Amino acid sequence: ACTTKSSTMYSCLWICLMFAVSLFLLRFFLQENKEQQTEILQQTVQEQINSEISNHLKVFREMQKNSPLLQHANYTLLAGALPQEKKLLTVGISSVQRPQGSYLLDTLQSLFQVSSEAELKSIVVLVHLSDPDPEWLSQTVANISDLFDLHIEARKLLVVHGLLDDSPLRNINQYSSCEELYFRQKVDYALLMNFASNLSDYFLLMDDHVQYTFYFVSAIYWALSAWKEFPWVILELSSLRFSGKVFHSRDLSHLASFFLLFPKNTSAPMLLSRFHLLLAQNVPIHLRTSMFHHMGNYSELEDTCFPVEKDKVFGEPDNPTAVVATDMISILNIVPLYAYVLNQEPYTTLDPEKGNHLTVILDRPQKIIRIVVLTGTEENGMYRLQKGRVLLGYDIMEHSKRCVRYFLLGPLVRGNLDQRVFYDEDSMEKLSCIRLEVSESQQWLVIRQIKVWTDPEDEES
Repeated sequence: ACTTKSSTMYSCLWICLMFAVSLFLLRFFLQENKEQQTEILQQTVQEQINSEISNHLKVFREMQKNSPLLQHANYTLLAGALPQEKKLLTVGISSVQRPQGSYLLDTLQSLFQVSSEAELKSIVVLVHLSDPDPEWLSQTVANISDLFDLHIEARKLLVVHGLLDDSPLRNINQYSSCEELYFRQKVDYALLMNFASNLSDYFLLMDDHVQYTFYFVSAIYWALSAWKEFPWVILELSSLRFSGKVFHSRDLSHLASFFLLFPKNTSAPMLLSRFHLLLAQNVPIHLRTSMFHHMGNYSELEDTCFPVEKDKVFGEPDNPTAVVATDMISILNIVPLYAYVLNQEPYTTLDPEKGNHLTVILDRPQKIIRIVVLTGTEENGMYRLQKGRVLLGYDIMEHSKRCVRYFLLGPLVRGNLDQRVFYDEDSMEKLSCIRLEVSESQQWLVIRQIKVWTDPEDEES
């Protein structure tokens, strides 16, 4: 049995993580040759998995309760005051002194310039200055106060400095190894998240060298609204190493403790990529957006210790051969295939009802890596799907040409979806169906385009 003592804490959590992953893989193994298996078996397996995940989470929470690491955290409020009411979103930025200079002021300038007054009312910006150098701290706070005094006075910008056990950490210039850099970053982010846990409903993790695009707050709001009815742990809105990850604030204390439970040689990006498994999100949820862009250069040590950040480049969509079926009312000679063929002709339907669907049934299973669904007119978005979701189907039934199992890819955000498709590690499964489902009845609907990208390596094999 797992204990909460420090000597076994690390190995225990890893056992829990690996067991959870193994259960997910076992689920797919059990679902091979699905036509002769029943839905009752599927439900039983899923209930067992959920029960095991729940048990692992209980163990983790007990470990967290007994961990003293954040119980003695101390903070100094360097600028600003706590907001008087809970916000929708905290934009959390951890900043440290860097040998190549700081982009923190440029980052904050970009954030406030692209945000409207209405958007700023729903957020609070939290900056954690984690470097122990008192001269740097003093100068940085003075610069922030000079440039952003109005936002500070309006309680829209908070600047804090945190410590664990009153023990200052060495600044980044003094690190000589990746292990110490990993440890420093984990502590910095843990302190940031620990402070932010009660400021808002959601938390956006950002770096201190990022350029923002207009309406990023509104875009996040619409994404959160669309995902509100579905379970999720991390929404990834960027391919940057840390930036653009959205969390429920209620999970921040778990994540902060999670960072500090592991030894120095475990990096923060690696832990972020595993954290969702603890809370039953078995694959990443990556919404392709262009809201955030990296600015400046990393230090030589950071370049050495972290893999190069490269957003995956997608060419033109592939849209492999398929048939398209729907139970919606087609108008005149407009056929459902129009939504899938890569041309300018949309599929238009009248009065779709809740539960109606348009399903792409692939001629053969494919390793799909990205899916885009566009609804509404191109000019002004009229007749878009107000509320809908995309499901991924597996195990085609030959006699009925439908898939046995469906799993959620994601809801449409303001009538559109653009998501990466991820698979459980080592999974050999491929998709057979892509199902667009209506979640709420409406008048008229234009499905402009469904675009699909396949894995080039899968094509070669």
